[in-house]
Amino acid sequence: MTRILVVDDETALVELVQSYLEREQYEVLTATDGRAALDLAHTSQPDLVVLDVMLPILDGIEVCRQLRQFSDAYVIMLTARAEEIDKILGLTVGADDYLTKPFSPSELVARIKALLRRPRQTATALQRDTETPAPQHWEDLTIDEAQHEVTLHGQPIELTAREFALLLALAQHPGRVFTRAQLLERVWGDAYYDEHVVDVHIGNLRKKLEADPAHLHYLETVRGVGYRFRRRRE
Repeated sequence: MTRILVVDDETALVELVQSYLEREQYEVLTATDGRAALDLAHTSQPDLVVLDVMLPILDGIEVCRQLRQFSDAYVIMLTARAEEIDKILGLTVGADDYLTKPFSPSELVARIKALLRRPRQTATALQRDTETPAPQHWEDLTIDEAQHEVTLHGQPIELTAREFALLLALAQHPGRVFTRAQLLERVWGDAYYDEHVVDVHIGNLRKKLEADPAHLHYLETVRGVGYRFRRRRE
């Protein structure tokens, strides 16, 4: 049974969402503060987390950041504020979708179903037990798909699962320009709702891989189109 963790300090909202999800035959766990949510996530390993931004003890942004250190559970963030900065922060730390309060429980259920239809990146990688792709090298950058590792100047670079999948999708086709929609389909699945998440993750990758933002070495922007991984220099 698919396990969903619902985290919100509004008890009535939690009970409402729980009732809708249990009608769909999901197993539902609940928490009302950030620390309890992380403890439950550690012990129960949910498949998806519905996470409010404004939480006591630890807010939802920090919960999501810590969650991403040990879990690939899908995350839908909830907020009572519609400002763009909230969305940017949520997507930066690894959220998969976003809903602004008040929202329809039916829409939340629909988005949950859409997320759960996507194959997880980690599960897909585990299924490739008959293949051992060779590491890819670009000057000082090495991408090892089999080991799920990236090194720069011989030093390991810490990437989230999404960042690694995005970098790999671009690096496997150097010089090819991908639109945001194409990258969403390859990395997040074609049911994703906000193309802005690609820009956020590209920005995060550049902070980790590019020494000089004014002179991009690996990840190039093609204005008005999308992104590409630079071809090897001859």
